[in-house]
Amino acid sequence: MLKNTQHLLDIMARLRDPEQGCPWDLKQDFATLIPYLIEEAYEVVDAIERNDMDDLRAELGDLLLQVVFHAQLAKEHGLFDFEQVSQSLCDKLIRRHPHVFADAVFETDAERQAAWEQAKDEERQAKAKPEEPASVLAGVAASLPALLECEKIQDRAARHGFDWPDTPPVFDKVMEELEEVREAWKSGDPHHIREEIGDLLLVVVNLARHLDVNPELALKESTRKFTRRFHYIERQVASSGRSLTDCDLYELDAFWHQAKQALKRKAD
Repeated sequence: MLKNTQHLLDIMARLRDPEQGCPWDLKQDFATLIPYLIEEAYEVVDAIERNDMDDLRAELGDLLLQVVFHAQLAKEHGLFDFEQVSQSLCDKLIRRHPHVFADAVFETDAERQAAWEQAKDEERQAKAKPEEPASVLAGVAASLPALLECEKIQDRAARHGFDWPDTPPVFDKVMEELEEVREAWKSGDPHHIREEIGDLLLVVVNLARHLDVNPELALKESTRKFTRRFHYIERQVASSGRSLTDCDLYELDAFWHQAKQALKRKAD
């Protein structure tokens, strides 16, 4: 296994060789690789959700390639190499699992989670500049999908006491923000409308967190459900020899309700 890892590193170095390497690989830098890194991560997730293990093996390889590529670029700039990336990860895993690699004892999952978060907080404090004390919100990547970033930010704040004590007030806040969206819409101010929509989405994420629901996955599932129902509508319209634009909303809505029933029976 280690032989294959070294072989992979050697291949990457050869691809980046200034004289004998691949022209495309030689053109890349950290920034240009970002879209590929994100795409490969999502393709790993897709393989998992489809329960396709053969594809998962291949997609994990593609994701690993991105790690190796970035490590090679860093090595060329004298920053770090793949071995140092691995060492950093090993150190972190050992540090965050004292109940496995040291003599710490945790009686519950909550205790283990608290210790994990404390270790992360200590790491953030260590990275902070002396003149700028580390925020408890530090380290949440701004490039995350908006729902995921929002959830992580709120989790951090909640762990430090900034949260509703229970769920009912969150429902009230959702209704309050929804009414503020309505008022903004009446004002006709696009900036104000966007701001209030953002506030509504933020508190909906908070509600999802209180209900122990992953908002990113929940929205993805609902989007897929919408897609399945819309495909049903398209099939019904096509079977009548028409296009969607030939139908009024009343008819399309009727097909929508048919889709809900038909797909529910199919799922059952």
